[in-house]
Amino acid sequence: MPKVTFLPHQTLCPEGLTVEAAPHSTILDVALENDIHIEHACEKSCACTTCHVIVRKGFQSLEEAEDTEEDMLDKAWGLEPDSRLSCQAWVEDEDLVVEIPKYTLNQVSEHG
Repeated sequence: MPKVTFLPHQTLCPEGLTVEAAPHSTILDVALENDIHIEHACEKSCACTTCHVIVRKGFQSLEEAEDTEEDMLDKAWGLEPDSRLSCQAWVEDEDLVVEIPKYTLNQVSEHG
């Protein structure tokens, strides 16, 4: 099984974490299953940018982003060439190293 390493994030994952991921899970689902609560204001429908992540290793193993995701990514804070929406990036066979950006552009917070 491939591994996903989440780099340390000040509030969501201060120590960082490496976990096994079932193939064909999204990066977001892997994070949520391991108590890393990445925001996802649109409930995983590719309609916002709150689940934006940067794939530091293994980016090439991901399927190409579809046009809808690319359009949403243009609005993400801290966009980089290896940015993806974690709700749309499916883990395949390769290990990934993922950075969760410090900020998100969320107009509404689910965690009041």
